[in-house]
Amino acid sequence: MIEVPGTDPADTACTGCAPGAAEFDEYSEQQLAALCKALGHPTRIRILKLLMVRTSCVCGELVEMLPISQSTVSEHLRVLKQVGLVQGEVDGPRVCYCIEPGALARLKELVTDL
Repeated sequence: MIEVPGTDPADTACTGCAPGAAEFDEYSEQQLAALCKALGHPTRIRILKLLMVRTSCVCGELVEMLPISQSTVSEHLRVLKQVGLVQGEVDGPRVCYCIEPGALARLKELVTDL
């Protein structure tokens, strides 16, 4: 523990922490890190918000809603799909995306358990 001159370590101890609270296993740590990394770009957060307000899957409309190219939208969707936040379904020549059921609940659970 690093001592700061003029402070008593007993005064800075965390009193609200329960001993042994929420032990993460390695898989959970890796999962949380991957989810946080995927959410580390503002456009991906915007895409999730757009998908959350939809009652059906979204195909080409995301490109029209965002001020970025189709290829950039596709790359962001690929990252979100890779970590399980969205799912994509092939519909002819295009892929339709929607929020993966339970994915945001899992993210919340992982963050809460920190």
